[in-house]
Parts: sequence; C-alpha cells; structure tokens
Amino acid sequence: MKIIIYSASWCSPCAYAKKLLNEKGLAYQEIDIEKENISREKLAEITGGHTVPQIIINDKHIGGFDNLLELNQSGELDKMVSSEN
Repeated sequence: MKIIIYSASWCSPCAYAKKLLNEKGLAYQEIDIEKENISREKLAEITGGHTVPQIIINDKHIGGFDNLLELNQSGELDKMVSSEN
C-alpha cells in the first residue's frame, strides 16, 4: 500500500489529513510542494488538483482532506488500505 500526500507547511487541512492517517497507523510519503518547488500547475498535472492537500492512495487520486474524511467515515478508506496489504 502506498499513500502520498502533496502538502504545504501552512496548510491546516494537510495537517488534519496527516493526523487522521497517523491515528489509523497508516504510513505515507509527504511531498511539500514549496520545498520541492512544485507549482500549482505542476501539482494539477501530477494529481488533477490545484489545492493542497492532494492525496493519492495506491496510484488512485482521492482528492483532498474532505474526500479523505468522507472515505474514512464511510469505511471505504479501511477497505482501500486493507485490500492492498
């Protein structure tokens, strides 16, 4: 299972997304778009979204924190990560 979060240091939803994943014991790779000098245009090319966070699970773009929260509340997140272990 592979989780990637494109984030920025000032981004509250990014912090919430990382907290949710940490609480679930899920490892992730964080890519800070400012430190890596990734423009919003480049971020959209990579992920399909212009805002941070952008979250990718097993090469599937799931969107931002709201999308992650919805997946978690519906139980879909657990299914996504357990089916790939």
